[in-house]
Amino acid sequence: MSYIRFPPEATEPAEVGGKAAALTRLAEHGFAPPAFFAITPEAFSSGKSGPVAARGLQEALAEALEALGPGPYAVRSSGRAEDGADHSHAGQFDTRLNVAASEVQNAAKQVWMSGFSDTVETYRAKTTGAAAEAPAIIVQRMVPAQVAGVAFSADPVTGQRDRVVISAIDGLGDQLVSGEADGEDWAIGRDGSVAAAPDEAQVLTADQAREIAALATRAETAFGAPQDIEWAIDGEGLHILQARPITTALMPEAQPDDTLTIFDNSNIVESYPGLVSPLTYSFALHVYARVYRAFVRLLGVSDRRVAAHAAVFDNMLGRIDGRVYYNLVNWYRVLALLPGFSLNRDYMETMMGVSEPMPREITDAIGPPPASGLGKLSEYARLARVAAGLVWQALRLPRTRRNFYARLNAALESDLDLGTANASELAAEYRQIESTLLDRWDAPLINDFLCMMAFGASRKLMERWLGEAGLQLHNDVMIGQGDIVSAEPAQRIAAMGAMAREAGLAEALMSGQLAALDGHPAIRAEVDAYLARFGDRCTEELKLESIPLSDDPTSLLLAIAASAGRAETDRHKATDPDWDALFPRNPVRRRVARWVIGWTKARVRDRENLRFERTRIFGHARRVFLALGRELTARGLLDAPRDVFHLTTHEVLGAVEGFSLSPDLKALVAMRQAEDAASARRPDPPERIEIRGPAIAPVWEDETVAEDSDRAKTGTGCSAGQVRARARVIRDPRTEALEPGDILVARHTDPGWIAVFSNASAIVVERGSLLSHSAIVARELGIPCVVGLKGATSWIADGEMLSVNGATGEVERVDAAE
Repeated sequence: MSYIRFPPEATEPAEVGGKAAALTRLAEHGFAPPAFFAITPEAFSSGKSGPVAARGLQEALAEALEALGPGPYAVRSSGRAEDGADHSHAGQFDTRLNVAASEVQNAAKQVWMSGFSDTVETYRAKTTGAAAEAPAIIVQRMVPAQVAGVAFSADPVTGQRDRVVISAIDGLGDQLVSGEADGEDWAIGRDGSVAAAPDEAQVLTADQAREIAALATRAETAFGAPQDIEWAIDGEGLHILQARPITTALMPEAQPDDTLTIFDNSNIVESYPGLVSPLTYSFALHVYARVYRAFVRLLGVSDRRVAAHAAVFDNMLGRIDGRVYYNLVNWYRVLALLPGFSLNRDYMETMMGVSEPMPREITDAIGPPPASGLGKLSEYARLARVAAGLVWQALRLPRTRRNFYARLNAALESDLDLGTANASELAAEYRQIESTLLDRWDAPLINDFLCMMAFGASRKLMERWLGEAGLQLHNDVMIGQGDIVSAEPAQRIAAMGAMAREAGLAEALMSGQLAALDGHPAIRAEVDAYLARFGDRCTEELKLESIPLSDDPTSLLLAIAASAGRAETDRHKATDPDWDALFPRNPVRRRVARWVIGWTKARVRDRENLRFERTRIFGHARRVFLALGRELTARGLLDAPRDVFHLTTHEVLGAVEGFSLSPDLKALVAMRQAEDAASARRPDPPERIEIRGPAIAPVWEDETVAEDSDRAKTGTGCSAGQVRARARVIRDPRTEALEPGDILVARHTDPGWIAVFSNASAIVVERGSLLSHSAIVARELGIPCVVGLKGATSWIADGEMLSVNGATGEVERVDAAE
């Protein structure tokens, strides 16, 4: 009688046990597990002093081992009920590793005897109720594992089927399987993304984890059920050692859902950088929904179509790991509503301002096909009606703007004392902001759209008629307007710096304390006037949780001190072009150019000034919500007033107006504080994230930035001049400083960076355009500026020497050239 079974004969669990039968199936499916054979249970019988080998077994084993190949070997159990779909018997039987050929029979006896151990009897009594019995035995060539472990093609703890869970250990995996040692844990999504990984991986690389996950997924496919596999990696690569069904209950398998959602922050990060509180996010989500409904109506989209796409307008943003992103697919759906989309969808896609195009999967499925025939005529007719409407809006713009300012000032000059108002009065104040301003955002919308069109058209016109000189003239006129509100802070700080220099206050102001101005009433009056006008300005000013200058004027005082310690420079002076000299023989072009440039200049000025009013509105909303936080704290619903930033606008107003779902606001705050603290410890997610199916919890992999050895790059020159100096890469102006004369290198800037600007000899910014805050302030300060230099903060090393040409936009790493 033969007691040895090699694959492919080792297929019947009743004869060779479940584990051996599974190994044979793995081999049949091309998995190539280490070579093995099985010894049937009948090869041994019980004797007085232990198992007794059947006659001829020793010779049969010697022949089988010679056929198997050189050792050492692993000798494992393969019980009839082991590795079954109901009960795995994992760890109940003995295993012997690194067994020499001469010791295989003795090791097999020990494994055979383990079938009658107390642990197996107890396990069976609690699971199957069956009597103990001897297992079959597997003899398998050992893998000299450098790394080994287990992998589950579904999460056996949570029951989730959308990920593979891996545990790995250096060397052999026996201690991990037995529970004597802890492993390094990974979770890999079905799409190959890393869903969870150790902070500092020491056993596996991400690519190795993906390879193991793919192996576990293949095993699941081969067996038709989620699998628990053991694996090992040696010098030859990855090996599967065994596979068995996962016996714990799993969640139902999700139905296929390939709906694509794309999140992108390549544009919005300028307005909402870094972590954004739940309150700010919900406020912004609401603002975008209201404002862009009004925008498409302005461009001729009917109320009926706007209402039919309510879900699109309500979901134009996403919050990913605490950061705000555009939901690009919904932005594309909004564009598809606009007249002219079917005539030039590629151009309209560029209006989104993102760095990567939309995938064909989206563009082919959304919006009408390219217009042709009568459809094209109909679309041109729609565009003509929109154009006529815009002309009418342009003519009415002065009145629209006056009415907007009237509503704004009435709302911001409310008689309500926020310091003594109760919760209901504060909620009503916020509702007033919604109804009078957010729902009627007409002047900024109309002016911004007209400004965008006029700026581009006038720039092209000047380039066509005057060449490079026309572009430079355009920059001078548009960016260098002294009456733009964005330039006013720099002007005032320069004036206060001169006063502080004369009074010898530069060093005292470095304390950042208003007390430094005691005894200097003239300077203190100027500072107070500045705070009265620009008190809502601060770093990241559109984030409600940001602390404005009115509450902490430190950055203003440091800016004055920097200005006081800086040599006086000629501030940019706006001058009118000499139109007669530019067009000496063409009076028609002269008149057209003068009118176009004048009208565009007014739109640019109004754009900046209206954006400042947006800051005031957000500042008022910030004060209202902080006052609501005070009231909720006084009633024991919050622990501190600033906890209100961890709630949404819906939750805050619901707590006052009666539509909230839960009265336990403290629990919501604690949960979100913990989530945001975890998000703050992680690096920023990538610029673009794609996810299929429900978009509630997207996953991504950390980006690795390749070293860029380019010596020079070119961005958009915004303020003429050439500087050679040390670069300082600043990411947070609240905690990082710039030495006088350094070149500021930043990802983005906003009005809160004015203190840093005051010390800079030049400015280089990754984001922005000719109309960005950086460009306007740089020209006002008379320092070179380059914007739109993508990747500048990773390309430029902190402290290296740079050469910046603010006219051509060229930035050169001088250290790299030497």
